[in-house]
Amino acid sequence: MSHDLPHLDHDYLPLPDAGQLHHAADDGHAPRILILYGSLRPQSFSRKLALEAECILKHLGAETRVFDPHQLPMLDRVPASHPEVQRLREWSTWSEGQVWVSPERHGAITGVFKNQIDWLPLEDGSVRPTQGRTLAVMQVSGGSQSFNVVNTLRVLGRWMRMVAIPNQSSVAKAWQEFDEHGRMKPSAFYDRVVDVMEELMKFTLMVRGRSDYLVSRYSERKGDAIQRKLAQVAGAVEKA
Repeated sequence: MSHDLPHLDHDYLPLPDAGQLHHAADDGHAPRILILYGSLRPQSFSRKLALEAECILKHLGAETRVFDPHQLPMLDRVPASHPEVQRLREWSTWSEGQVWVSPERHGAITGVFKNQIDWLPLEDGSVRPTQGRTLAVMQVSGGSQSFNVVNTLRVLGRWMRMVAIPNQSSVAKAWQEFDEHGRMKPSAFYDRVVDVMEELMKFTLMVRGRSDYLVSRYSERKGDAIQRKLAQVAGAVEKA
């Protein structure tokens, strides 16, 4: 044991392996991106921005799914076996990257958006529906530009063990940024959305196939080994 690190179990902390990062398990399929938005209004600007992002992502070669939150019950009103809850969890597991878009309401994200995140568990058996996925965050505001929502979304993404990309988009006065067909008008806001989607695609291609290695943790490897040893001892005692 190292005198400099007397509490470290070296068996569970190998040196970083660049080979694991250079040779990803990647079959070249289109990046899978899930898009969530946070309003049920008929003229939802977060939905319009989500669909605009989807158009850009498809142009960049992504396979996309946009989750419609209209039929998703409030958390704990129904069991997790509810079809819409299962759909959300399955789509999150399917994804390699996600886009989160929420309006700003009273300086925070909406309940509609938070309800979707609350239905996603950190762990579901051996499956972690969000861990290691890339994340892009965006918001729409009715007034002047604000960053309250994107900041909150970053906190949520970190809590869900996601890889949030550096860029983000905050669209101020969203009511004047879309035309009568629901498409985003040309502007600096639009260009920023393109920037964010381009960056998300690049980061997704860089991370996917490597995420299991990137998020493998010393504490979990050590803990799993301890649990295996305890199980072996318990089995030996039962046989005796």
